[in-house]
Amino acid sequence: MPEFIPRIAVSPGEPAGIGPDLCVLLADTEFDCQIICYCDPRLHQTRAAELGRSLEMRRVDLNSPAQPSGSGVLHYVPVDSLYASKSGQLNIANAGYVLDVLTQAALACQNNLCDALVTGPIHKGIINQSGIEFSGHTEYLGELCQATPLMMLASPGMRVALLTTHIPLLEVPAQITAQRLHSVLNILHGDLKKQFGIDQPRIMVCGLNPHAGEDGHMGREEVDIIEPELQRLREQGMTLIGPLPADTVFTPRQLERCDVVLAMYHDQGLPALKQTGFGQAVNITLGLPIIRTSVDHGTALDLAGTGQVDTGSMQAAIELAAGLARKKHSNGA
Repeated sequence: MPEFIPRIAVSPGEPAGIGPDLCVLLADTEFDCQIICYCDPRLHQTRAAELGRSLEMRRVDLNSPAQPSGSGVLHYVPVDSLYASKSGQLNIANAGYVLDVLTQAALACQNNLCDALVTGPIHKGIINQSGIEFSGHTEYLGELCQATPLMMLASPGMRVALLTTHIPLLEVPAQITAQRLHSVLNILHGDLKKQFGIDQPRIMVCGLNPHAGEDGHMGREEVDIIEPELQRLREQGMTLIGPLPADTVFTPRQLERCDVVLAMYHDQGLPALKQTGFGQAVNITLGLPIIRTSVDHGTALDLAGTGQVDTGSMQAAIELAAGLARKKHSNGA
């Protein structure tokens, strides 16, 4: 039987940002998977010239055998709705193109034409300014796949999942419900077992309030909602630690006790992870019928076209996506 070579669909994200740079710069890197960039090839040829890099754009036939990427060749599937684009200069007219690229790449994974999706950074502001309501990749892919998505970021030595994602801080307490906890913890527990091969995941859960509510004196969410639901799930066989004060969870001693930390909101969990692993971290969306990973950074408009881009997070996202695809393939899924 021939060796399985994963096909990784890449959506570069905002055309004015560093997503195209990452694709161009990594075209010389040897991967044991095939990277397929969904894009307007003119954008990447222009960016390659701007970076002083030699780049061969080769349109891919998804029905042909996959081949490892590298040697300065960027395989692509054309998406030709791009308007004028300059490095570092947002163009509101390209909002539709960005979402077209993302949608086509995701659908290729849903239709088993590609084995995983890796996404570059998107500029949420310019998409919303165009009149398209958009809160982020995670929520968009959840709606597209008709699934409940769960955001988890992983860096060397740490995984952090989020109970709530891209919502205003004022709205977070209302989203801390037993139903949401039940759904998120089941997804997290199940995908850590299925995708990451952890037989009995140890999940450490943050409280919402300072000192995890101090027995109800600094907030009742821990006493009334979080702890009762954790106890129900423990009785079903999950290993759940907490709720614990978030200011002491992200210490080496505590992290050694768990496989993942579940934070209640975006900026409770991600600053700790990015402080220790920025540039090496990978964003993974659990709960989807497809494999999706992403970079841990934004569009970095000021770095686009300069050649001063760190490719580490994109490379890590591609390698993790390929590894997860191999595991899925070997399991016969």
